[in-house]
Amino acid sequence: MSYVYDEYDVVVIGAGHAGCEAALASARLSLKTIIFTIAMDSIALMPCNPNIGGTSKGHLVREIDALGGEMGKNIDKTFIQSKMLNLSKGPAVHSLRAQADKKDYSSSMRKVLENTPNLTLKQAEIVEILTTDDKVVKGVKTYSGAIYPCKAVIICSGTYLNARCIYGETVHMTGPDGLSSAKHLTESLKSLGVEMYRFKTGTPARIDKRSIDFSKMEEQKGDEIIVPFSFSNKPEDIMKEQVSCWLTYTTPKTHDIIRANIDRSPLYSGSIKGTGARYCPSIEDKVVKFADKERHQVFIEPEGNYTNEMYISGMSSSLPEDVQVEMYRSVPGLEKADIVRNAYAIEYDCINPAQLKPSLEFRNIDGLFSAGQFNGSSGYEEAAAQGLIAGINAAMKLLKKEPIIIDRSQAYIGVLIDDLITKDTNEPYRMMTSRAEYRLLLRQDNADLRLTKLGYQVGLIDEETYQKIIDKEKHIKEEKERLEKTVIGANKEVQELLTSLNSTPLTTATTLAELIRRPELDYDKLKSIDPKRKKLSYDVIEQVNINIKYEGYIVRQLRQVEQHKKLENKKIPESLDYNLISGLRIEAKQKLTSFRPVSIGQASRISGVTPADISVLMVYLMQYNAKEAAEKKVSH
Repeated sequence: MSYVYDEYDVVVIGAGHAGCEAALASARLSLKTIIFTIAMDSIALMPCNPNIGGTSKGHLVREIDALGGEMGKNIDKTFIQSKMLNLSKGPAVHSLRAQADKKDYSSSMRKVLENTPNLTLKQAEIVEILTTDDKVVKGVKTYSGAIYPCKAVIICSGTYLNARCIYGETVHMTGPDGLSSAKHLTESLKSLGVEMYRFKTGTPARIDKRSIDFSKMEEQKGDEIIVPFSFSNKPEDIMKEQVSCWLTYTTPKTHDIIRANIDRSPLYSGSIKGTGARYCPSIEDKVVKFADKERHQVFIEPEGNYTNEMYISGMSSSLPEDVQVEMYRSVPGLEKADIVRNAYAIEYDCINPAQLKPSLEFRNIDGLFSAGQFNGSSGYEEAAAQGLIAGINAAMKLLKKEPIIIDRSQAYIGVLIDDLITKDTNEPYRMMTSRAEYRLLLRQDNADLRLTKLGYQVGLIDEETYQKIIDKEKHIKEEKERLEKTVIGANKEVQELLTSLNSTPLTTATTLAELIRRPELDYDKLKSIDPKRKKLSYDVIEQVNINIKYEGYIVRQLRQVEQHKKLENKKIPESLDYNLISGLRIEAKQKLTSFRPVSIGQASRISGVTPADISVLMVYLMQYNAKEAAEKKVSH
């Protein structure tokens, strides 16, 4: 006989990066929440590279922080190296990346969860989602038969569902890092009509630090001035001694070893069925698909301060163990490498995310939400971002409030979720700056200005933080206006400064703002000829500088956003029958019926729906809305 526990408001399945953010959001919004994990040691686990951020992913982490999430705060506490990437390019693609102490990151996040009011942690495998006959969530069942009644469930199962780890002919029916896989939940989901996919990811070997010859590698140090991920921290708050990473390269010998054994790779022998991530290929894939390249970068990165395990970034593999030894030892500096953990590929079950609403709730199962790699994405940051939104929206549903839907012109989080639910996701989705059409507006440096007010509205940002944003906006506006009005003459001091900075001397008076717009100049370089400037924080100065330098481009993107908003604001009734619309192509009817877009804008981004289909749909909606309005008028 099953044992029935007390009722919870929200059940979160999985305690990875998505699950942690989902559970914290729900609990912080005063809902009684329980988070289940298959192993307590897997909380915020980093089974692949122990780093947070990177190109476009750093944007997501700062957006999570601005909304009231935890990832940014946790990496600021536990990083061992920090670096701002792409500084040679424009601010739209600057991205923060930090190497984490793997164990410290996990234990620090666990401590936060364990000390959050309204939140319970439980080690157990969930095997069934319990629903009413009309598919309304009413609870979950564990492997032991215990039942936990609840009002909403968020699935954040990561790569654990029916997981199997593979290298060569060796197959382990386990999840990442040798932890147990979840073997039963998939069947429950299929019985509810959920469409499942089979995806694949992978990880490289870990090498004993003592067996590495670093003299043959290039040292990669962290930044001297550390930029925090969390807007709640200042650089001086998190300054610490950093560890080094190292750069080496594969060799022609490495590639020969791989080619000679490619038939033994489960990727090419056919034993791996899952679809892998295009933008994170294994070393076998790189050698086969980029045959013209003589070498590939390999980064040697520490797993933490208190371990000798080093992560071999750029060389994930599923080749047999004997080939791995030979392959890694062909890399300069790794000639005597001792492998601590073999590289492996991992296959797992996930869903077709087209089944989800923009709130990340299943369209056909009331109260069931999902986030992370279970939704067909890859990466810790993508997972955490979805987890936060799923946690917020599960809470909004139970609090009888409207869901929080972040538009793709507001945040990378909006781009991520919109892409997942509107595009055909036939491979693990990875966030990239190129996916964001308004990336100059969605910079990682202004995430707090874009999203903190929304976090405050939701209830995850406190009054003090909210007031700081109001003050920051005020200081930016006042300083920008001052610079636009402050006129500088062509005096000796000004001319000498401009000459020293290789900038053209003035022929007539100009404003400080006009000088800042020059490519070779910026706010800080003009300090000596601007005695009236107030002392401002580094983040205010950064915003002033960017807003003046890129003003023309920013204004142009704001106009584009206005056009985008017009289509997003044209809402489509959820019950609309697309089969009644004459002029729509059959494929468009099928896609629109399947995806159920909430707006014309979203409909226009569905693959298989053409501009001509959108025109037909807009005409029909005008007639439909006019008819609805007329009927309401008559009834009144």
